[in-house]
Amino acid sequence: MHAVVMESLEEYLSGTLEPAVERRIETHLSACEACRKDVADMREVGLLFGSLQCAEVVEAPPGFYARVMARANAQKAASFSNIFALDFAFGRRLAFGSLVTLAVLGSFLIVRESRSPVGPSPETVMAEEYSAAFDSAPAQDNMLLTLTAYER
Repeated sequence: MHAVVMESLEEYLSGTLEPAVERRIETHLSACEACRKDVADMREVGLLFGSLQCAEVVEAPPGFYARVMARANAQKAASFSNIFALDFAFGRRLAFGSLVTLAVLGSFLIVRESRSPVGPSPETVMAEEYSAAFDSAPAQDNMLLTLTAYER
């Protein structure tokens, strides 16, 4: 479909266009077979959707809304009290889910701890800087080697 028709198609189909714009679209539609077919198809779809509307309005019987609201309020009160009175099957599923979560997290922590380095931590190496044995040159070189090993 061409831009002339596309930009105002909804207004054209609903009949709310200004007369000048409507004449311009109708002039284009008289010359363009493809756009004319597309607009006709859209009008047909609009009529089909219009036929889906219910012609008669169904009234609810007297007291219907009051009964629905009373039943909804009763269920709401009952559902709040049921939070503390869990049935047995739900309690078992909750306990099983908690145990599985605990097992997964525990195994993750165990695997992570086994990968941690066994040697002194960088904080321990830096604290050795203030010891009396650190004044020698080999001790300073060892500290630098240890710290660079942690950077990998």
